[in-house]
Amino acid sequence: MSTSVLESHAIAEENGEELTPERLLEMPNGMRYELVDGKLKEHAMGAESSLVATNAVCLLRNHVHGRKLGRCFGSDCGYQAFPHKPGLLRYPDGSFIARGRLPDEKVPKGHIQIAPDLGLEAVSPHDAGEEIEARRIDFMKAGTRLFWVLYPESRTVHVFRHDGTTAALTENDELRGDHVLPEFVCRVSELFEGV
Repeated sequence: MSTSVLESHAIAEENGEELTPERLLEMPNGMRYELVDGKLKEHAMGAESSLVATNAVCLLRNHVHGRKLGRCFGSDCGYQAFPHKPGLLRYPDGSFIARGRLPDEKVPKGHIQIAPDLGLEAVSPHDAGEEIEARRIDFMKAGTRLFWVLYPESRTVHVFRHDGTTAALTENDELRGDHVLPEFVCRVSELFEGV
């Protein structure tokens, strides 16, 4: 019988071992957990928020792929890229890394060690506002230049830029890639199709 991630964490704590992002990679279903202050935090999404995040990543990928601008990642891509908290492991609901930033343009087999240029979170009903804000702040401190928080319930997007400016967009507004993806533009309503 296989040991769950939480059981493995409890065994490691009993033995005085520290759970690391590398060890989390080796555990079954480890990708569903973030590692924050040495503690496991489940990062589960509901179906609605998963659909919204997938819509966003698909729109981004369609724009990025043909232009060879970089790589887009879904919610199962972990980032260990936080100099202010070296043991921190975060899984945004979607992300983009510009061409030229990954060493040798190769995607690593494990966690990504640099901050994405753009990160996004699709808010689920069970997400605490403080947790979403903590994720956003961690990514921005690490060097993420643009961060989108998508709210399916209100069909709005909050945009956070590295220079400190913000915007709150409704479904009739246009979402732009700003300085990160200058030619990217979509209607906010496109993110919420099917919801």
